[in-house]
Amino acid sequence: MANSVTQEYMQIPAVTRAYTTACVLTTAAVQLEFITPFQLYFNPDLILKKYQIWRLITNFLFFGPLGFSFLFNMIFLYRYCRMLEEGSFRGRTADFVYMFLFGGVLMTLFGLFANLFFLGQAFTIMLVYVWSRRNPYIRMNFFGLLNFQAPFLPWVLMGFSLLLGNSIVIDLLGIGVGHIYYFLEDVFPNQPGGRKLLATPGLFRVLFDAPQEDPNYAPLPEDEDGISWNGQGVEETDQDQNEEDPQ
Repeated sequence: MANSVTQEYMQIPAVTRAYTTACVLTTAAVQLEFITPFQLYFNPDLILKKYQIWRLITNFLFFGPLGFSFLFNMIFLYRYCRMLEEGSFRGRTADFVYMFLFGGVLMTLFGLFANLFFLGQAFTIMLVYVWSRRNPYIRMNFFGLLNFQAPFLPWVLMGFSLLLGNSIVIDLLGIGVGHIYYFLEDVFPNQPGGRKLLATPGLFRVLFDAPQEDPNYAPLPEDEDGISWNGQGVEETDQDQNEEDPQ
């Protein structure tokens, strides 16, 4: 049983596994009172004057105490982060990490003016937005109540937050940053006179992408009948299904 759980866990794509694990562990540490939210929230004064640099990261990792809101956010974070990593970013881990960095930096800059303390929910909405725009024809069903196409999902989530009495500023921030990334990465380069502005740094490719095989390499005779190392062991996602249920 333990081996099965471990195998399932290790089959989760690396970036999704790292981020969701960090979020769960951070919440667990708060619940066990090892740390408090006051040590995690985004505070520019403490970052600049007290050099508490970790707050630039930890404010993306805490989604509140255990409860419905936490579970709701974790489900959406895990689902859409994984579908992006296994879908349009498959084999492009460096590009995916660069999207994380781009989105995190923009949200941090906006957070300076919007007086926001935790940005994890906005980051989740950004991931949902990018996925939805890259899969515009997938039909969605929201708790069996609404049927709509994928691009409306971020707005449905924002409406759901509004019904729960939450501020929609954080949702609008996630949608805004997601749209900026989508426009710069998918729209502008395909326009007349457009070009790709978000070039992933070479260092990211060295650190996160597996080295590509040399197409001119001729294997030695003793290597030709050896073990093939081309299989990636990554399962296909369910993005091609006609019905999706975001629950």
